[in-house]
Amino acid sequence: MPNATRRGSFDSTEGVRIAWREDGPPPQSEGATGFFWLSGFKSDMCGTKAEAIAAHAAAAGRPCLRFDYSGHGESGGDFAEGSISRWLGEAATAFTTRATGRRIVIGSSMGGWLALLLLRRLQTSDPAAAARLRGIILIAPAVDMTKALMWDRYSEEVRQMMTEQGFYLKPSLYGPEPYLYTRKLIEDGRGHLFLEDGLDIPCPLRILQGDSDPDVPYEHALRTFHAVRGTDIRLTLIKGGDHRLSSPGDIALLLDTVEALAQASDLAKAVGE
Repeated sequence: MPNATRRGSFDSTEGVRIAWREDGPPPQSEGATGFFWLSGFKSDMCGTKAEAIAAHAAAAGRPCLRFDYSGHGESGGDFAEGSISRWLGEAATAFTTRATGRRIVIGSSMGGWLALLLLRRLQTSDPAAAARLRGIILIAPAVDMTKALMWDRYSEEVRQMMTEQGFYLKPSLYGPEPYLYTRKLIEDGRGHLFLEDGLDIPCPLRILQGDSDPDVPYEHALRTFHAVRGTDIRLTLIKGGDHRLSSPGDIALLLDTVEALAQASDLAKAVGE
């Protein structure tokens, strides 16, 4: 069946097996604009928002590629060895080798940071691939999270713990298992900071942010909004919205947003832009 979920894997540059899923019709370079999903930290490609976008893609006749970072979900690798460099590299490989044709990139939380870093990397390393990125949607974007949302907010006790033992276990609001944050993650993140220099965005960009988000405060989303430069950038602030933004109303807004950008990309292609 053309719209059935297809599954597979590829090897990362570190030799780790990266699992992916693809929904909707098989991608074609001349086909409808598709989607490319980037999950958050400790999240996987089968989360509520990812599944909703995949189902929408199948119904709308659009390809949708999602994958698990190393150490996440169905992929191999050790989570403790993860870093922004590693996960960004996996995202770049998935986009350039699996996500053909025009794509709307949707990044949630840490995936929002990776979406911006992916565009920045491709603009330098693979301009043809960067040109296929026709829209970006950031959901509660945790841009520069290793510094602005973690290290800068840690107490001296936590910083000392991180320095001496190399990791910090933080209780999670979303499950019984604590979140593991490593010194490697913090140190590696310093090489990928985005907010200070920002970036020129050549495509439409949308930010969806809850004003009651305990993990990524809306003030941080405003910093991201001001760091990106372009002619079609909008921030939607959702009253009472939490970090996950997975309520039925939040999902409806997300799907309306991704489909609007996809249709605009289709129209631009039809008129030869």
